[in-house]
Amino acid sequence: MSQTVLKLARLNGRPEVFYSIQGEGKSMGVPSVFVRTSLCNLHCVWCDTDYTWNWIGTRFPHRNDVQPGYQKFDKKQWIAPCSIEESAALVSDFPCRNVILTGGEPMLQQPALVALMQRLRQTDPRYRFEVETNGTLIPSPEFEAAIDQYNVSPKLENSNNPRKLREKPAAYRYFAQNPKAHFKFVVAENNDLDEVLELADRYAIPPEKIWLMPEGSTRQTLARRRRRLVEVCKAHGFRYTDRLHVQIWGSRKGV
Repeated sequence: MSQTVLKLARLNGRPEVFYSIQGEGKSMGVPSVFVRTSLCNLHCVWCDTDYTWNWIGTRFPHRNDVQPGYQKFDKKQWIAPCSIEESAALVSDFPCRNVILTGGEPMLQQPALVALMQRLRQTDPRYRFEVETNGTLIPSPEFEAAIDQYNVSPKLENSNNPRKLREKPAAYRYFAQNPKAHFKFVVAENNDLDEVLELADRYAIPPEKIWLMPEGSTRQTLARRRRRLVEVCKAHGFRYTDRLHVQIWGSRKGV
């Protein structure tokens, strides 16, 4: 048995591996198994999976700070260490071969994820893998060979991450030129659109590789921002993506 350990997110007392549909981006609506890793190298103020990084003792602000009873997370309780065999067994329990590696930031754990992908393909070569990444890390040759699709979600100023952390030019250029990569930008306000256009121009990202998604964790917020964003996509040749899982289930986790 492999001794490599994956640090998965823990939700409802168990590793967060679940079967649903992809709610965002190029593969929206595709039935998929989600493997949520813990740990992240960014700290978005609006993050809806802050239990993967917002540990007790960290100084990072989050919009939930003002919510009564909100507390930062105990790192030991919210990380589920799993061997590759254990992780593969969790994935293979579901009747689906499209797997989405999400987080947190999955690419912080590239060697372990490569081992997981290889193990699953040993059991069934039909497995296909997507990764949700913030676009700050360049994949290793082994990871590049194993992955089928990069869903790159660069963080804008609205994330409250300093630019030197959120924008890594070498990584942006790598993904802009990679035929497996597609970009998804979270847009809340008009100035976010200006930032997207600047990034697209600076890194020569083709418009057909860009998806715009409204920021929001409620149906009401998405509805308010949707129509304007669709018009922007039409004007620039971008793709529009909603947050289908929020439309169906609201802000619930693990669905």
